[in-house]
Amino acid sequence: MTKIKKVPQRKCISCQDRDNKKELIRIVKNKEGEIFIDLTGKANGRGAYICKDSECLKKAIKSKALNRAFKMEVPNEVYEKLLSELESYEK
Repeated sequence: MTKIKKVPQRKCISCQDRDNKKELIRIVKNKEGEIFIDLTGKANGRGAYICKDSECLKKAIKSKALNRAFKMEVPNEVYEKLLSELESYEK
């Protein structure tokens, strides 16, 4: 009997869709308070997941979903940086 490996599921903080962890992008806030996209999925810090879609990130910005996920006020420059990084992955 082969054991079926469970695929970790995560929820997008913007659209609330559940998906495989590998299909979503992880945004991390580390101890220094830096917020960045974690492509490895292994960086230390608090993580929030978002779809690989700039529309989802725009929706998260509008609803301040990252502010809630990280329990802090996220500066606009950080949102802009995340948006430009995400758009470069989409191409």
